Amino acid sequence: MVAIIIVGAYVLASLGRSASIPANIGPFLGVVLGLFAVAHIAVRRLAPNADPLFVPIAVLLNGIGYVMIARLNPDLAGQQAAWTAVGITGFVITLAVVRRVRSLERLRYTVGLLGVVLLVLPLVPKVGTAPINGSKIWVRIGPVGFQPGEFAKIALAVFFAAYLVERRELLSTATFRIGRFTTPDPRHLAPVIVAWGFSLMVMMFQRDLGSALLFFALFMTVLWVSTGRASYLIVGTTLFGGGAYLAWSMFTHVQTRVAMWLDPWQDRSGKGFQVVQSSYAFAWGGIGGTGLGLGVAGRIPYEETDFIYAVIGEELGLFGSTAVLIAFLVLVGCGLRAAVTVSDPFAKLLACGLTTLLGFQSFVIMAGVTRLLPLTGVTLPFVSYGGSSLVSNWIVLALLVRLSDEVSRRRPVLDDATTVITVPA
Repeated sequence: MVAIIIVGAYVLASLGRSASIPANIGPFLGVVLGLFAVAHIAVRRLAPNADPLFVPIAVLLNGIGYVMIARLNPDLAGQQAAWTAVGITGFVITLAVVRRVRSLERLRYTVGLLGVVLLVLPLVPKVGTAPINGSKIWVRIGPVGFQPGEFAKIALAVFFAAYLVERRELLSTATFRIGRFTTPDPRHLAPVIVAWGFSLMVMMFQRDLGSALLFFALFMTVLWVSTGRASYLIVGTTLFGGGAYLAWSMFTHVQTRVAMWLDPWQDRSGKGFQVVQSSYAFAWGGIGGTGLGLGVAGRIPYEETDFIYAVIGEELGLFGSTAVLIAFLVLVGCGLRAAVTVSDPFAKLLACGLTTLLGFQSFVIMAGVTRLLPLTGVTLPFVSYGGSSLVSNWIVLALLVRLSDEVSRRRPVLDDATTVITVPA
């Protein structure tokens, strides 16, 4: 079903652009759909009991993104296909190597250190590149350039889950009294302070508001799930708000983004051009869209990365953009279902953290394009052009598939006599 949608969209986009069926339709079917078939076969062989919706939804999003990128810039389409191959290779390798998610818990400090190193790597001289669009988040090692923060988020998700499982009793017990109220010991609030300071450091030195917000949301989510105390959310959000205000007062590019969020028409031909054109694209798309390949390509700068959702809104309309939104909701729902049903505390927190990464990043970029939030510069998972993001998201999906498979293999099954039979792992 997903293959039919992707192939149909590719043909329609080509007809809309050049009024002819593409000559490379055969290689397209062989390469792109072949890659997706590899992911499906890997799941059937390595994680046969996993939720069957994970891979089709990811393939649908990846395929729609590829069609849009091929429609906007055929040169980038070949690169995106190559990165899709790398991402699916990472997906298969992750499923093959990580046979039990619990094995990652023993490596928490090593993985946590790796995450920190990756996050600060763009600040290393001769490795980190010059700031791009105000943010210093890229590194170049030889001919390869990538964003290490995309992989750092996976490592930090593993570390946060393992750390909070180890400390959850201390963080959830109210032993400190302030007047008539009791709270956890202030010493145990240190993780919140560290997370706030770390996010602030990312914003200050790399000027990357999107990654800072994503990492902080990841930590606060797993902290709340592990302890069940809303006070951590209140304290953490207050601290992050203070840090965001400090970043806004110190950096002009953050001030610009906030100003263009509030009123992009004050500089519609300059700094607000992207946001204004994005709004026009959604308006021109209407309910049903202009049609694939019939939109005005090349009007929005960085439309294949930051603003690809606006292109979807223009050519597929409200129906198409809502369908993409629903696909992300289904993907998040599958991740949360695995988190709810798994009994192991570490696996539960890891599933929550990884799902938060996918869901929150999707929300932040779609909210930025539609002016619900200021633009943050993150990519739309599986859809936007970008090798680092695509590969890391396929690895995140592999870990969620592995978690879902473990849940299904341990779930009790009822026979005709209503006797509980536990399926061995």
